[in-house]
Amino acid sequence: MTDRHVVVGVDGSLVAVRALDWAAEEAVRRGTALRIVYAVADRDEAGPILASAAARVHERHSGLPVETRAVEDSAVRALARESEDVALTVVGTRGLGSVSGLLAGSVSWRLAAQVHGPLLVARGDHPCDEGREVLIGLESDTDEAAATYAFQEAARCGVRLRVLHAATHRHLTPELPSLVAATSPGQLRQARDDRAEEAVPRFSIARLREAYPQVEVDSRTVRTGPAHALLAGTREAGVVVIGTRRRAGRVGPPVGPVAHVLLQHSHCPVVLVPATG
Repeated sequence: MTDRHVVVGVDGSLVAVRALDWAAEEAVRRGTALRIVYAVADRDEAGPILASAAARVHERHSGLPVETRAVEDSAVRALARESEDVALTVVGTRGLGSVSGLLAGSVSWRLAAQVHGPLLVARGDHPCDEGREVLIGLESDTDEAAATYAFQEAARCGVRLRVLHAATHRHLTPELPSLVAATSPGQLRQARDDRAEEAVPRFSIARLREAYPQVEVDSRTVRTGPAHALLAGTREAGVVVIGTRRRAGRVGPPVGPVAHVLLQHSHCPVVLVPATG
């Protein structure tokens, strides 16, 4: 048993129960304790919800150490603090707020901008232990923390890792066609750049391939619509992993467009891993 633990936010809703189940499975798989957190205005109101959550975990995982904690604060601030030096933070897609719908559901993506480690948002209806592949979307070598998490998850679960790398869109200047197929300067330059882009995911995960030789890796480049490609892949994946970067002071949502799409529509749980450094 390690010192680090898995944290899950609950509020008594059905989606929070789904998140609780995922968090318990993750804690068992990692050999850690589970901490159940309920952010509430009055600490005295938290007892029944926390007791019910703990009883559900003990019924399913009798040997798993469980700690419950009531926090008088907003869900985002409470879970952001709890996320320091933990193995994983888990929340549902909605709930953890007094208003239903998009506002309450936004807790997950607002938390993604403040969390100190990997954040799993429990989406979809796949069983927690079905053995589906791990899917990861990579933009560049700066997504090393996300790639490391994805390899570790695939190794823990004994499943294949599918890597989708988003190629940079390039504006191509129109030119007269060559008399010989694919030999104009522009076509040759495009072919060269295409080969370089396709090599990026191989180079970016080469060290991790060596560190986790038991993990089968399927790597491919996506030239258009990375969010669409990842979203389609979530139909078969057990979990999808992407890297996130702090967006403080920038206009728009606290997470990027790909993360926002996945948090709203993914068919499986989404893990957001903050970039390091």
